[in-house]
Amino acid sequence: MILTEFDPSKKAVINPEDIITPVEGMPEVAVACYSHMTFERMIGELDAEVIAETSNANGVDLIYKAAYKGIHVALFMIDVGAPMSVGILEEVFMMGVKKAIIFGTCGVLDKSIDDCSVIIPDCAVRDEGTSYHYAPASDEIEVNRKYLKVFTGMLDELQVKYTIGKTWSTDAFYRETPEKVRRRKEQGCICVDMECSADAALAQFREKDLVQFFYAADNLDAEEWDVRSLSNHSRLEEKDRIAMIALELAVRISR
Repeated sequence: MILTEFDPSKKAVINPEDIITPVEGMPEVAVACYSHMTFERMIGELDAEVIAETSNANGVDLIYKAAYKGIHVALFMIDVGAPMSVGILEEVFMMGVKKAIIFGTCGVLDKSIDDCSVIIPDCAVRDEGTSYHYAPASDEIEVNRKYLKVFTGMLDELQVKYTIGKTWSTDAFYRETPEKVRRRKEQGCICVDMECSADAALAQFREKDLVQFFYAADNLDAEEWDVRSLSNHSRLEEKDRIAMIALELAVRISR
């Protein structure tokens, strides 16, 4: 099977260093967001400045730099979907980022999880293709091990409610069938996303630090799909709060 043909060689035909060079002054800690509305509000609030950019056939992605509570943080919009998410992470790591915090929405497989509440995955089911090029084949991959206690301690301190559990990372969102949802719930998954398992595999392969967490959005644990706050324009102030949580964590892990 082709997905079992993992090659551990760090050298590929095309490598990040072939097209990306280190950026002078690039902060070691970065915060990335999948939602353009939340990201734009965050960079506006921080008065961020452009420090670099990446590009692909779809256009240019700007990398920003901002100061937050005495530290410099890189900020960037990360593209949805495992291949594009991993691609931009490869490039910002090449630019000089060593620790990345990524946040975005997920669908819940447990309807008791509140809309817009924080979910921290501790494991991801690898139902996408990208991770198999960064780690040997397996059904699951561990995530967030290094900073889980730091993160949960911070949330407890801030009195922010959160849920820890397994996520189902799939790149075929129109194929989240009722039967597959049932199977993933039996496997222990509490939510579904598109990138987490691939992002985790990349970070482990490149020996970089990564924290990825979600804020709960649409509900798949129902007779009919409940969109809840999935829209980029929905409950913006609560999503601003999630962005501030990511920035607070950046301060903690920069020490």
